[in-house]
Amino acid sequence: MEKKIRAKLEEARGALQEHGGDMEIVGIEGKVVKLRLKGACGCCPHATQTIKQGIESMLREDVDPEITVEQVK
Repeated sequence: MEKKIRAKLEEARGALQEHGGDMEIVGIEGKVVKLRLKGACGCCPHATQTIKQGIESMLREDVDPEITVEQVK
């Protein structure tokens, strides 16, 4: 499952980079994914929304409905 998660995160990374941001995978522990948003996305007031409604929703839909994404600062 980690391989699928990483592949989907790479897809999402492109969208973040288009907006001057990026993400770092801090860790994947089972169904918990820990991400650090960087660049413009790291200081954006919508970062939590990007994590939960964007990245987490995509992973739940495409990989596993029980995945949780946590933002690490």
